[in-house]
Amino acid sequence: MEQLNQGRAMLYNFLSGLFARELNAERLNQLTAPQSKDFWQQLSSDPALKQEAKLMEQKLLSIAWMQDRDKALLELAADFCGLFLVGSKQSASPYAGLYLQADDDVTLFGEQHQQMLTFLQRSQLQLSGDFPEPADHLAVVLAYQAHLCLNASASTQQEFLQECLLSWLEPFCQRVIECDRGGFYAALARLTLAFVQSDAEWLKGAAAH
Repeated sequence: MEQLNQGRAMLYNFLSGLFARELNAERLNQLTAPQSKDFWQQLSSDPALKQEAKLMEQKLLSIAWMQDRDKALLELAADFCGLFLVGSKQSASPYAGLYLQADDDVTLFGEQHQQMLTFLQRSQLQLSGDFPEPADHLAVVLAYQAHLCLNASASTQQEFLQECLLSWLEPFCQRVIECDRGGFYAALARLTLAFVQSDAEWLKGAAAH
């Protein structure tokens, strides 16, 4: 069970990192190096993730194999900025509060931000100084779930997942899929949603025992 929870935590952290900042050359090399093959094969061996994991790996490899890889990474950084950093009609803001608040009460650093800060403080965690985002940013929520995988009961994990992630993840992912012209972040959104939904099912069974 401990090994399984470490694997789950690793995947939550992996997804968190890709939503937290643009993909750079070093990270791309790590994710497409021969050593990463086991990681992708393991993900693809899960029927619930097979299609999404293969698509994600293909997207990464296609960038890594491009003749002008620097240009491809710049375009990917532009996609990241347009999707997650610029509040426009063609963006997919990664903040829970924007999906869970009433339309006339939508603000950053609102109720969901405060709720996440409380969770972090209870666990004696804090936001990194180089991440100047509200605490209800998807990257923070995923990273906190990774922390819970290793430090909390299945029922606590399940409760947090339902209340703070699944309550808004699907509309967010749909928005990414609709708005992402390059296709990389759409693939990431599909993998994230498939994994979190699959993990929620597994936690349901684990919490019952």
